[in-house]
Amino acid sequence: MALLYADLDALRASAADVRIVTSDGQTIAAHSYVLASASPVLERMIDRAWRGAGGCTIRVLGVPSDAVLAFLHLLYVSSADEEVVAAHGPQLLALAHAYRVPWLKRAAEAAVAARLTPDRAVDMLKLAALCDAPRLRAACARVAAKDFAAVEASEGWRFARRHDPALELELLQLLEDRDQRQARWARERASREACGQLADAMDSLDRIFASTAGSTGKPPCAKGDSGDVSGTCEEGLRLLMRHFAGCARKAAPGGCARCKRLLQLFRLHASVCDRSAEKDQEDQPCRVPLCSHFTAKIQAEKADKTWRLLVKKVTRARAMARLAGRQVPEVVAMSWARYNSSSSKWAKLR
Repeated sequence: MALLYADLDALRASAADVRIVTSDGQTIAAHSYVLASASPVLERMIDRAWRGAGGCTIRVLGVPSDAVLAFLHLLYVSSADEEVVAAHGPQLLALAHAYRVPWLKRAAEAAVAARLTPDRAVDMLKLAALCDAPRLRAACARVAAKDFAAVEASEGWRFARRHDPALELELLQLLEDRDQRQARWARERASREACGQLADAMDSLDRIFASTAGSTGKPPCAKGDSGDVSGTCEEGLRLLMRHFAGCARKAAPGGCARCKRLLQLFRLHASVCDRSAEKDQEDQPCRVPLCSHFTAKIQAEKADKTWRLLVKKVTRARAMARLAGRQVPEVVAMSWARYNSSSSKWAKLR
């Protein structure tokens, strides 16, 4: 917030009209227009004080005098001095929250979170709850999850166990939520990787049968056909199809697990195949075996919810892979190269 006077020294040398009284009885002279312009709470307190008798006196209690001096200094300069904020971070966070100074509250919260240690995690968690500081709350959870033994050995944890069970429960709940969130992220990451592998398998099926039918005319499962294996996925599919061609258990009761897996891949390919769904592509039909058979079966029978969800995820993974592998136009590539190498003001905005 801009100062009302451009010359700060001249402003401080002018006559003060407000007295700030701290907890230890120290009195600090200040200017009402500076405080009122910096904080709406101080503005209302000054207005009420002027309506009364005995001059304008404001009591700022609950923090040491040096913290009040630092708070007033930052209000006067209207900027977050890193050294001052680092020296009185928790006190400034409480004052900025109480007197509604948003820019100072953000700076103090960031400074406290950056210097957080396990022995202060419980105390700062309580402060975060009182001052509505979600980033500091998350930082306390990270520190506690990283070194919970040190947190349990702290005085704040022992005090919370004796006198503030709600704070102890809140910290334990934060740790449990963090573990559940990390487990959920791990499951989602594993699901994305599995869908990406299935999408790669669908593309490999297209490549295998397209290249085989277009060149030699032999099925990829025939003996002696080494093919042009472009990766481990295609190699695994060729081995699986070779097993399917010579397996004697696929027609037996119970069947063969590997053969069932291949049939499931063929069914999944029919579900995500874009050629089988288009009737006007008679000149280029899908060459993957059983694609039309499974397509007709899927249209006749309603698939369950789990299968539809799998088809949706694999289709999305195929689309994302194609977008990632798409060649960037030369004009766009040159533009990005100039942008990344430029030292102009636009590059500094990143």
